[in-house]
Amino acid sequence: MVTGKGFRGKKCITGASFPEIRFGFLINSTPGERRVVHCYTSATMVMRSVGRWYHILRKYQASRRVVNSVALYSCRKINDGGLIHKQHTHRFSTVPESCRTSPSEVDLLSTFIRSSLNELEGPSHCWFNRSTATKDLTGKNGVFLVVAGAFLESGHNSTFMFEKVKSLQQRHPSLNVMGFQVCKSVSSDVVRSHLAKTIMSEYITFPILVSTKSLSEMSDKMGYMIFKGMEGPLLLHDKDVDFEILETAIKELIVQQKEKPGLLHNLRGSWVKPLDALKEPYLCSPLQNLLLYFPGCIEVDEVNERLFLSDTNHHRIIVFDGNGKILDCIGSSPGFEDGEFESSKIIRPAALFYHNEDDYLYFVDSENHAIRRADMESRTVETLYPKPNVSETKSGLVSWIIDKLWSTKDIPSNSEEVDPRLLFYPWHLLKSLENDLFILNRSFETLWIMDLSSGIIKEVVKGSANIIDICGQLIKEKSSLVKEIPPSQLPQNNFSVEGISHAGLLSSVATFQDNIVICDTDGQVVLKYNKTCDSMTSFEFSNFGMLGLPYWLVPPMESAYAAGFGVSGLPLDHIQHFSLLPGRIDIRMKVEIPQETELVEPLDEACIWRQTRGTATETLGAENKAESTEKVGVAQQWYDELDELASLTQKQVDAEEDKNMSDSRVQDGNVFIDCAVNTSPGTSEVIINAALYLRHKSGDDSKKKQEVGRLIDALNPSGKGNNVFLRPLHVKLKINSLDHPKADNSKDIILTESAIQVNVSLK
Repeated sequence: MVTGKGFRGKKCITGASFPEIRFGFLINSTPGERRVVHCYTSATMVMRSVGRWYHILRKYQASRRVVNSVALYSCRKINDGGLIHKQHTHRFSTVPESCRTSPSEVDLLSTFIRSSLNELEGPSHCWFNRSTATKDLTGKNGVFLVVAGAFLESGHNSTFMFEKVKSLQQRHPSLNVMGFQVCKSVSSDVVRSHLAKTIMSEYITFPILVSTKSLSEMSDKMGYMIFKGMEGPLLLHDKDVDFEILETAIKELIVQQKEKPGLLHNLRGSWVKPLDALKEPYLCSPLQNLLLYFPGCIEVDEVNERLFLSDTNHHRIIVFDGNGKILDCIGSSPGFEDGEFESSKIIRPAALFYHNEDDYLYFVDSENHAIRRADMESRTVETLYPKPNVSETKSGLVSWIIDKLWSTKDIPSNSEEVDPRLLFYPWHLLKSLENDLFILNRSFETLWIMDLSSGIIKEVVKGSANIIDICGQLIKEKSSLVKEIPPSQLPQNNFSVEGISHAGLLSSVATFQDNIVICDTDGQVVLKYNKTCDSMTSFEFSNFGMLGLPYWLVPPMESAYAAGFGVSGLPLDHIQHFSLLPGRIDIRMKVEIPQETELVEPLDEACIWRQTRGTATETLGAENKAESTEKVGVAQQWYDELDELASLTQKQVDAEEDKNMSDSRVQDGNVFIDCAVNTSPGTSEVIINAALYLRHKSGDDSKKKQEVGRLIDALNPSGKGNNVFLRPLHVKLKINSLDHPKADNSKDIILTESAIQVNVSLK
């Protein structure tokens, strides 16, 4: 018995020793129709016949008739004239990369995955990053895509797999995406930290099923699984399957489901704002409160002594000097919007390139699949690629309002440009000698060559070997900086490509003065190595007021005002009820920080958010008490404030800023926050959020650390850097205002003033 090529290039068993063999190809061309195509041949013609019928079946597939299974029948005559039939049946995918796992193992694996969808934890499995807020995975008719075996690996192979899966997830919003990983122990710190690093670095938002049992050969390998509903067939593909083949298989399963096109369907040479809210990784949410959350890439402006850091998972770019003082911040929240630094939106910025002549900072907006640039002089961000469709641009107030509301109108493609769908998750930037930008993804599998002046992609190159032929020298020169750092001091998140070591750190290293600066995404710090002193230290950042209040601590205005929801998922640190007379209420809040921590710098006014609802309105501050009872209109108050600001000299403005940063907010380790509100009879609420930047005291026992400190210890066992982290403060005050007191004549209203002290203890 020999082995030969069967349907779609897969191995099948043939009866080469038998005088006659019959092949039966079972085809479901349309629902309810079953067609069997037979081929009789001799043993010597097996290979030729299978090849001929392979091409016939390809024609059926081209006409969207899906081949569901292939049954190979073999029979031979025996002496008594009877027939003995032997049958071997196996379900295959319609692509060459189908897995060779036996049917029984496939069924076992499929049954295990489907049965685990309803249980967060079982005897031999658990969901690593799934919560009650995770998208429902129990749909009977839903289409599932499972990426297996890639979460404990590191390198460009696993990164390339995640790029494909995330692209499919964006293209098909109704697709249920999940991960599957086999490991010996779910509770192991090594396993959990490795999984957390993968989720953080690849920005994985789909849940991961972890199993302690090896169910089949497929479960131990990197690959993909596709199935529909609870009883549909399971299609298996290996890790090297083409993206187009995966998408074709998924489209065949969801062809009857009318779904809203994803973000990548609309990128046709125009700037399109994503309509859906960004979903962030669930497991690593405590890491969001670190000062830096996956510092991915760095660039240097030697002339002006500035450094630009992509604080990737905070969706912002931080500008700081050589002493770590924060000078500016680009990006306010995740999204896709041009404008001033404070209002522009980015999703996971990556590589940076500073053009000194124009004072432009070019950067990769990886999750938006875009190349953008920041004008450092005017402090504005604009999209370089994909280009806005100028012909569709309209003027007028109505058009501006529609644009701000993110119209769902389909924007036609520009046929003159390269299809931007090829621009999947760019990460690295290199400047060529011909005034071109070399743009690469993290897996080094795709290179886009862009004209710097026009922003048009001139060429797309596939395959790491071809990419190295074009820009290998530039990659070697940049990554060679890493070789000057002792191996014991290097971050572990790097890999080699085509013989070039440390290629994964291509955009994470730069030179600044006498130092080599490198991003450490394990320790969430930026390190600088001094070759003269042979020492590695981390930047000590300051001036956190430039960052303002982070976007995840600011609730939607309508929810805070209408229902007092506050920030979703942020627990209340303190809630207190007061019953007071209506009028002005001065609030002084004393916040006691945890004993094992210390405040890095005084609380800045820009890091405080206040909101009132009900019968209360916020005034300018507790120190701005009314000097008279004269009634002044709101408009007149506004003009008076403008006149007062215009009369201030620059020194006075600086003095006011220094006052906000003064130590008057900090006394004996306590932080004080002041505000004032005016109330009318009725009920009201005052919501106060603030960002306190703390640091664990030196020599503190790790057992006493908060959750964020324990995570950092697990992710960064080397302990490089003393991490600064943000402690969110969320306080709600409920005020019940009584009726106004009456004067002796029972006609006039007596204006009252009250003062309350609120004590908050943080744990």
